Amino acid sequence: MATFEDKILGEKLHCYCSSSEDEDDKADSGDEESNTPSEKQSTPSLPQPDAWSGSSTNTGPKGVIKDWQRFKQLETEKRAEQEREKLELLKKLSLTCQTALDEDKEKAKAEQLDPDLKELLEDSFLLQYQEKRMKEMLDQYSMLPSFGKLITLKDSGEFLDAIDNENKSVTVIIHIYENNIAGCEAMNGCLTCLSEEFPKVKFCKIFSSVAGMSQRFKAGGVPALLVYKGGQLIGNFVRVTDDLGTDFFAEEVEAFLTEHGVLPDKSCVPKIIQQSSLKANDDDDD
Repeated sequence: MATFEDKILGEKLHCYCSSSEDEDDKADSGDEESNTPSEKQSTPSLPQPDAWSGSSTNTGPKGVIKDWQRFKQLETEKRAEQEREKLELLKKLSLTCQTALDEDKEKAKAEQLDPDLKELLEDSFLLQYQEKRMKEMLDQYSMLPSFGKLITLKDSGEFLDAIDNENKSVTVIIHIYENNIAGCEAMNGCLTCLSEEFPKVKFCKIFSSVAGMSQRFKAGGVPALLVYKGGQLIGNFVRVTDDLGTDFFAEEVEAFLTEHGVLPDKSCVPKIIQQSSLKANDDDDD
């Protein structure tokens, strides 16, 4: 049999025979000797090389010149592409600077296109607009009723009236409390102080039994703060002692209500409104 090396070398399998074939050859050797030796064994034909399927390049003078021209063309195109990329990058990174003269020209051009813009750009007009808006805000604020004290609600009817029959712009804060419950007395004292600081906010208090609350709410829900505006419940804080503890001060209650958006932040209130509020309180005291 053919070895693996013989197969690699490309020998034909029919050139090899087994031992049994050798014995048959010996038996028939006499007959083969009588035959003429003129018969020649055919040699195996070598495999034809594969046909060339690639492409060739002319290596003569004309071919070299053509290749050089193609190379220069590609090089020029690449350089042009790089230049375009550089220009685009410069446009993105460049800072546009205008002189004062250019700014004046653009401003004059804008004024010619829109006459109203000239009026808007004047400081006096902007100042007048601010004063007008502040006056409108002050008028709206002054139109709200003033309370300045903690109101006691005696029954469920007063409870409903305090909510439904009030100005829609007034914030109503109702404290539901019960005697001998930790934190209820401290909350009433804090709301009394806050009612004087925020006279435009309506502070009320009512017994949980008068408000029709269940025994379960009396035991585990008070002190509770309900916040209404425009007849709608906008805040519901049950057992606030979980956040404030059983002993707290008015500043802590104010910070708690401000954090939840119930009371306005004093740092954001315009000074003119704060002064107006103080003046209104002085007039009420007189």
